[in-house]
Amino acid sequence: MKHQQSIRSVEVVSKVVLSSRIYSAISILRHSMGFRHKAGMTHALISTFETTSTPAPRFAGGEAKPQLAFVLLCLFALAACTSSKTENKQPTFTLTKTDKFLFNSFVDCNMAEVWVGDTFRIFPGKYGEDTLWGYSDNLRFGNGANADEAFANKFEDLIMPNMPKNVKPTEDGLHGAVWFETVYQDKNDATGKTLYAVYHNENYPQNFPYNEQTGQGYIYKYWPQGLTGVTSPAAVCRIGIMKSTDGGYSWDNRGIFIEDLQPRMILKPHNTSNTFAGGVGDPSAVASGEYLYLFYGEYGYPGVYDSAAYDPAKEWSGQCISVARIKLFDLDNPVGKARRWDGSGFNVLPDGVGAPVKSLQIPMEEGGGPASAPDKMFHWGPSVSWNTYLNCWVMLMGRVESSSWKGNAIYISFNFNEDLTAGDNSQQWTKPQQVLDIPEHTLWYPSLQPMNTPEDIENKYTCVRLGKRARLFFKDMFTNEAGFQSEYKSEYIIEFEK
Repeated sequence: MKHQQSIRSVEVVSKVVLSSRIYSAISILRHSMGFRHKAGMTHALISTFETTSTPAPRFAGGEAKPQLAFVLLCLFALAACTSSKTENKQPTFTLTKTDKFLFNSFVDCNMAEVWVGDTFRIFPGKYGEDTLWGYSDNLRFGNGANADEAFANKFEDLIMPNMPKNVKPTEDGLHGAVWFETVYQDKNDATGKTLYAVYHNENYPQNFPYNEQTGQGYIYKYWPQGLTGVTSPAAVCRIGIMKSTDGGYSWDNRGIFIEDLQPRMILKPHNTSNTFAGGVGDPSAVASGEYLYLFYGEYGYPGVYDSAAYDPAKEWSGQCISVARIKLFDLDNPVGKARRWDGSGFNVLPDGVGAPVKSLQIPMEEGGGPASAPDKMFHWGPSVSWNTYLNCWVMLMGRVESSSWKGNAIYISFNFNEDLTAGDNSQQWTKPQQVLDIPEHTLWYPSLQPMNTPEDIENKYTCVRLGKRARLFFKDMFTNEAGFQSEYKSEYIIEFEK
């Protein structure tokens, strides 16, 4: 079967006028003076202009009243200082076709990886109980002297780590299956062996029933349909953390990072997507300052779901790629420590209602909509990396276009704030641009991966830190003459230009 592939290389040059510089200056002054609302700061400055613009006595030598000059000086000085931020050009990129580089093992998530000494180590696969798909012990790790060697491992050559056991439905501990999506390496351990895996976790009412005392678990009533037919249950995803002190040979479950509880599940008759009842999942995590920033998909209702009062626009308003963070020293005991972004700061509890990254939402008038609908679009599955050549953050993501998470394109976004801890820097992502489109295919989990070049090896690049060139990997699902196919592969090298 022949498939057309479209590759887009986009360059956007910001047009900055005086008013935008003044606005930037006002924003900085607003934060420095403690104003929480833009309107309050703007009003204060306008009042200053009105006061200082009235006729005033002139001093010897003809100089005007100094307050106006001071305010103008502040505005233009601050605007000049911030002009580099507002004038950033969106990078361009090109894709170069290569021979197919096929990874020979099960992948259904972001590829987590680290360098342990001079060994490049990857952690693909799935582990644990799954009500719908059955038990899995496919979570393994593979080694190489570089990324290409590690990705070339055959499944039988991968190593099975010692994982925590699943507990009974009514016990505290690890419920459901896990996928490692990002591995953070503790910089305080010179051996490089202290690792924290950020995992995607899936459960069902059958293996994790609702507990009235704790509020944990799920109620099997009006439960939406899952992926394998009308009698299959939809999953609920949440995000947790495991720790290893031996480079990934054994792992200890440290608990849940963030989750959505039963009241936010989207039930029948409104949830017809055949995927999730709700929850948070498909994360990518990067460190900035003293925090680990978690970029994840939000699939729950932004409040208590009530079938009689259900509003698809409200559901859409709280969904898409979102951000939470946790202090690095809290990774050992993460439960209750993370905070979600609420539109003005990281103020929401781990199981509370946050706000998504607005620039990554697809407007409803452009076909965007709630995750529970089978015919609406939204971005999901972020993979975030710091690019040392561009000096900015890069995010790859997928786009759902129909039921069962189908979508045939990959998108990219940029964030020019190296420090994600300041203000709303973690929210300042450019509008997603299409990177690759393969009609009649379903593309999941796009990520940029290092190569076996001397530069990549010397800099010990991984999927969270890369340079000018990288491999584009993704999971490709399609049907051909031989039937259904699922491949985790790279067929392109991406090259960026400033």
